[in-house]
Amino acid sequence: MPVDPSGWDDWFAGPQEAEIARDRAGKPGLHVLGVGFAAADVPGLLADIADGGWDTSAGSLPERLARHERFPSPGGRRLGFELVGFDSGCWHTWTCLGGLVADVHRATGVQPGRWGLIQDEQDARRAAQWLTESGLGDPKVFVWAAALLTDVAGATLQTEE
Repeated sequence: MPVDPSGWDDWFAGPQEAEIARDRAGKPGLHVLGVGFAAADVPGLLADIADGGWDTSAGSLPERLARHERFPSPGGRRLGFELVGFDSGCWHTWTCLGGLVADVHRATGVQPGRWGLIQDEQDARRAAQWLTESGLGDPKVFVWAAALLTDVAGATLQTEE
């Protein structure tokens, strides 16, 4: 669901804003998901976003990555990892670019499990590294990362001091 009426920002400022939007949508079964990246992956993600012409201080996810917000939020239920990459202002998953899940499985043995997510962090990071090195996301995505997804369930965001 859109963050604001113009629909330009794909990321809520925090779980509370997302919960309010979820409640207002009036659609049963919607969940607020938290998304986080390993600190070691953040510099590469920010460089890739900047290479795409996006200002990392312009708000939304790039700015939050640059601030090193802590994740996961307290109270969130860990769901697993999704392989994602940035392209021209939006994010793609390995499942939206045809055949990548099968390619990764053949090359690394890693495949999605529960909820279509990779359950082991090291497997997810290894799969993202292989996918980046393979170049199979070209021309959409060049840098892939393992994003941890949590079911927020009323959790709160914190920032590092």
